[in-house]
Amino acid sequence: MQDISAIIAGCKKWDRSSQEALYRQFFGYAMAICLRYANNKDEAIEILNDGFLKIFHHIDSYDSSRPFKSWLSKVMANTSIDHLRSRKKIHFTEDITQVYDLGMPDEHAISKLTYEEILGLVQVLPPAYRTVFNLYVVEGFQHQEIAKMLGISEGTSKSNLFKAKRILKEKIDALTSMNISGSGPIGATQPS
Repeated sequence: MQDISAIIAGCKKWDRSSQEALYRQFFGYAMAICLRYANNKDEAIEILNDGFLKIFHHIDSYDSSRPFKSWLSKVMANTSIDHLRSRKKIHFTEDITQVYDLGMPDEHAISKLTYEEILGLVQVLPPAYRTVFNLYVVEGFQHQEIAKMLGISEGTSKSNLFKAKRILKEKIDALTSMNISGSGPIGATQPS
């Protein structure tokens, strides 16, 4: 694995081999971020490529005193949001002033699911719910920050997170109870 500071220095000079090295080194990490926001793998690849183009064009703005992965993560998340916005796929639900925290399904239930199953559940969330869920739960942003990023109110952010958690909890509970009832591996269907 090539030294990241040397790769970044090469990218600043528009060196193609450095750009390719950066792409290869962070492809998996960036793809995982994009998949959380996208509806499918093809859309995630489109977002990923747009994100890397932004990185190459704006690499001079990267602050080398901070971790590169954090900067890349922020670029990929923002590119994902821009992609959804440009496709008008984000429709936020109404603002609610009081949201009760459902919490997440118990860890025992989640431990029965594979990464691909969890990702699949997140991907079927409506785009607005998925975006707020990812920004809050995965990326660690607060509702005030999410509201500013997405141009919505904090209450709308909270409402969308609440609804995303409710849907995920129902789907995880259904999948894990299906597995407990003897249907075999999670996601397997019983013969009709």
